[in-house]
Amino acid sequence: MKPEFLKENPTIYLVAPSFGCTTEPYKTRLEASIEKFKSLGANVIEGKNIWLSEGVVSSNTPILRAKEINDAFLSNADAIISVGGGELMCEILPYIDFEEIKKNPKWFVGFSDNTNLTYTITTICNIETIYGANAPHFYNMEYDTKDTWDMLYGKRDFKGYKKWQLENNDKNPLQKLNLRKRTIIKPYNYTKPVTGRLIGGCLDCLINLCGTQFDYTKEYINKHRGEGIIFFMEACDLNSISLRRALFQLKNASWFEHVDMFIIGRSLQYFNHNFDVTMEDSYISMLEEFGKPILFNVDLGHLPPSMPIRTGALATIEYKKDKKNIFITYKD
Repeated sequence: MKPEFLKENPTIYLVAPSFGCTTEPYKTRLEASIEKFKSLGANVIEGKNIWLSEGVVSSNTPILRAKEINDAFLSNADAIISVGGGELMCEILPYIDFEEIKKNPKWFVGFSDNTNLTYTITTICNIETIYGANAPHFYNMEYDTKDTWDMLYGKRDFKGYKKWQLENNDKNPLQKLNLRKRTIIKPYNYTKPVTGRLIGGCLDCLINLCGTQFDYTKEYINKHRGEGIIFFMEACDLNSISLRRALFQLKNASWFEHVDMFIIGRSLQYFNHNFDVTMEDSYISMLEEFGKPILFNVDLGHLPPSMPIRTGALATIEYKKDKKNIFITYKD
């Protein structure tokens, strides 16, 4: 199910299911982003937790963070945007009312630790979400933030970016992206465009969901495998060896049996080559046995800019060698 796209003067509900914005550069960025939303005609509802740090490395207790999410889905908001990633968003899942979310579909937007909701809302509730920029990044409406905003309004055609940023420099909270590294996508077994339902997210979170009561991956894939399945993934803290262990876990939990294509982004540990094993080595060696197309080094992940992905949407992925870029076309 696809929530309704935004229209003029939408209402945006800001939530903090993981970190709140209490430190820099996030506090200043969120303040500026709220003003940006308002300048674009949006009404902004500020969740009670977005300026807090009352929980264990989180905005509040798991129950109160989950309540904020449940309240947001029961509100009159048109879209819900998380103000941050973090570490322990998984703790809210036992208190999320997925049945009410099914009755009140809205766009949920978030990145990194927000995989805990972008993935579960899609696989449990069969509702599309957006794996895209967190709210504090919208102060500078360009690249991935502009694409995320346009996606909320119904834009269907997207492409990767020519360059990406090597590091995160947070000295100036309102800095612009410093894109210096040319994007070079590496295709494996790719011969033609692939169409399918997009699912995936941050591997650090996905392995934590695997095998729990919130793991509806096989049920979702079995329901949609006739349309094709495209699995996208990136990572935050995993190095090249822990990444390999993560892929081993998901592979042996049968998550990849009916996948038609793999889209691989850039990890925060992109240059961390443990035992001379690269990220690329781990991804390719663990996934090539499936004989499916793999696009590695796509503009997705913790080294910006990162393309927004409509999780659960039917889309066609095309890699154009002559343009050295990836193109995503959503079908509805």
